Amino acid sequence: MKLVLLRHGATAANEAHVYCGAADPGLSAEGKTALINRQKTCRYPEICGMHVITSGMKRCEETLAVLYGDVPHETDSAFREMDFGVFEMRSYEELKTDPLYLDWITGDNETNIAPGGESGEIMTQRVHAALERLLREDRDVLLVTHGGVIAAIMSDLFPAEKKNRYEWQPAPGGGYAADLCDMRYVRF
Repeated sequence: MKLVLLRHGATAANEAHVYCGAADPGLSAEGKTALINRQKTCRYPEICGMHVITSGMKRCEETLAVLYGDVPHETDSAFREMDFGVFEMRSYEELKTDPLYLDWITGDNETNIAPGGESGEIMTQRVHAALERLLREDRDVLLVTHGGVIAAIMSDLFPAEKKNRYEWQPAPGGGYAADLCDMRYVRF
């Protein structure tokens, strides 16, 4: 079984360095251009015969369309990014003196729940449950999703590498192609 994990292209939120999980912006003009340019130099995996899934968010739908055209696919909201609650679409600079924010980023960033949102741990549990369902289907899959989701999946599949979330997270438009029979992967 092959599993291709593709992070959506850049959005204005990515470019502004704001928390963006549950918010649903589309790709920025620069993000679309970067995907098109990257497609010229990066060999994206072929998806013929693959079960194609997106998180259903605009940025993922648009990334799929830019890179692969109008292909039949499903959406699964379990593969959405972490919900940052009241911190959505706000930057560190904007939040750095907010007591709620300071409480959230202090201590264990995986277990602290963003007010009105979720924790990294909750998101990871949601993603792992969805991944288990997906793997039971025993089909090759292209999943167009988010950086945090990809990091959660890769750390689950390849725990011996002991990488943290940020080490696994690909750049916008990047990702991994994993062969789950041989337990090998390539980053693209």
